[in-house]
Amino acid sequence: MPEERLQKLLSQAGVTSRRKAEELIVEGRVTVNGKTVTELGSKADIETDHIKVDGRLLRAPKHLTYIALNKPKECMTTVSDPEGRQTVMHLMRGVRERVFPVGRLDYHSEGLLLLTNDGEFAHRLTAPANHVTKTYVVKVNGALTEAQEKQFRDGIPLHGRRTAPSELKRIKHGTNPWYEVKITEGRQNQIRIMFKHFGKLVEKLRRVKIGFLELDIAPARYRSLTPKEVEKFRKLLKLDNRVD
Repeated sequence: MPEERLQKLLSQAGVTSRRKAEELIVEGRVTVNGKTVTELGSKADIETDHIKVDGRLLRAPKHLTYIALNKPKECMTTVSDPEGRQTVMHLMRGVRERVFPVGRLDYHSEGLLLLTNDGEFAHRLTAPANHVTKTYVVKVNGALTEAQEKQFRDGIPLHGRRTAPSELKRIKHGTNPWYEVKITEGRQNQIRIMFKHFGKLVEKLRRVKIGFLELDIAPARYRSLTPKEVEKFRKLLKLDNRVD
């Protein structure tokens, strides 16, 4: 096989996302043929080079795995947690391949989360340039005005950069209304921060759809994506339509 950038090899092998893989390299946790590599531009061949992460030999995944999980509240969207809190990996009993979460849902949020060992799939799905829509239902402690709703849709300042245009629709009226929110970004705590910008606190937040895929499983349960769903995602992300 031709040489590839180390961070791409790590993500393709299901170690972690490409962004996290870059952190592992910079931290000096990756070796190639016995030598520690910290340069992000470094390349290697997974078939001929001896690549290790934290002393563990890297191997290409034998089988590409794609999983949909209904993440419960108070569960970390990480492979491990230094504080010992439950992570989504604790829910992956029976999954043979080493998978990792695609993107994130914060600790207090719930709903649809994808996990895979296909690094390129994960990278494409989370890349803002691909504009994959994520749909959420959100319970808030007060209604937005029409002017605030328009501002929400147009974008608000967030960490020095305006949020991308989004869709917002009130789906349940009352003192604590529910909104349907559609965004193409995945910035940390984005929806909570957007409502807080207008003085509203999010009481419940559940992701119900990623692209075309709807949440159809009970909390804390998971299922494998069907070959048709994988093919549809790969077409959406402009990947080849091969399903291992």
